[in-house]
Amino acid sequence: MDIDEQRFGAVTVLKPVGSLALDEVAQFKSRLADAMVRALGRVAVDASAISYVDSKALEVLVEASDQLAQSGRALRLCGVNELLREVLDLTELAERFELYEDASAAARSFL
Repeated sequence: MDIDEQRFGAVTVLKPVGSLALDEVAQFKSRLADAMVRALGRVAVDASAISYVDSKALEVLVEASDQLAQSGRALRLCGVNELLREVLDLTELAERFELYEDASAAARSFL
């Protein structure tokens, strides 16, 4: 799995490409944790290219959200496709994240 990274000023946007499951989750978790430190919590995840998520991937997103919430921040998700939106709704996790249409909107939300 590839994880593209974009910078919008002081905001880092990670974009996992493909399935976010099994072995890919550890790689994503590491990249997300690193981005959270480097960007001082100004991080968004562009989910537009995620084709599948498993429970471990959801766990990583929730843990990151909880960690950011401790410092008064929130994990932004953008480009959430129908599949992921349905998973977030079914698991009642959608309200734990700030959701945006695209990476630019997510980055602007930090202003």
